[in-house]
Amino acid sequence: MKLLALDTSSEGCSAALLIDGSMTERFELAPRGHTRLLMPMVRELLAEQGLAPAELDAMAFACGPGSFTGLRIATGVVQGLAYGLDVPVVPVSSLAAVAADASARFSLAEGDGIAVAFDARMGEIYWACYVCRAGQPELIGDEQVCAPEALSLASGVSSWTGVGRGWVLQDTFPADVTGAMNNIDDSLVPRASRVAEIAAQAFREGRGVAAAQAQPVYIRDEVAWKKLPGR
Repeated sequence: MKLLALDTSSEGCSAALLIDGSMTERFELAPRGHTRLLMPMVRELLAEQGLAPAELDAMAFACGPGSFTGLRIATGVVQGLAYGLDVPVVPVSSLAAVAADASARFSLAEGDGIAVAFDARMGEIYWACYVCRAGQPELIGDEQVCAPEALSLASGVSSWTGVGRGWVLQDTFPADVTGAMNNIDDSLVPRASRVAEIAAQAFREGRGVAAAQAQPVYIRDEVAWKKLPGR
């Protein structure tokens, strides 16, 4: 399998190339540098491996939630490349990518919980709870956006790790949420290498989509629509 993954959903900008289980990645923290950095990263990775774009089997990208501008950059690039190459695209949750990074970095055990928080701005948090299953994070419930004081943990999990940039706002989180954490790391942002790992499994399961169907997931817009008066 030859899979190219991209992420520009946060202040991090990264591209990763997964070839038959071997991963190479370019990553840089550059909040306003995504447009300038992304395509050079892709070209470097392909050249380094002596791989022509036409040899790719699939593409993947962090589809959100995250920076609206950043999500549009990765979406546009992946759609353009995938359409031209006629390869499927695997959209991967940005929250899931950070959960996968936490699982690997902290060697979390089967059944451990991961609470991922991103700063959604406007006084809200992007939030999702995961549990480690067979070494991979499994989403419990739904991804959501809400006020910090409305955050809650999934039931049935006794050991929690909190990760993601949103945890810099932990002083505004409910005490029962912060008090349940064994460890908190507010430095983790999505990385293309984790996107590639998740996407590879999804691709093997036939969950790739056509380029035109590779769309960003904002969450906030969806929630706002559900809260319209009378709905």
